[in-house]
Amino acid sequence: MTILPRVDKGKCIGCGTCTVLAAKTFRLGADGKAEVINPPGDEEEKIREAADSCPVDAIEVKSEQ
Repeated sequence: MTILPRVDKGKCIGCGTCTVLAAKTFRLGADGKAEVINPPGDEEEKIREAADSCPVDAIEVKSEQ
């Protein structure tokens, strides 16, 4: 099963929490908002923690088989 995180840039405020918790998966882009750089970069637990920690719920995580 593959984890596919997605950032809603319309909601993202660029706080950077996701980049700290899952640095291999997320980074802040040139626009100052989070973006996915490598979907399976971190362990599933870290990616889900980053999504759950987003203060504006801008990260959605789906599982794909």
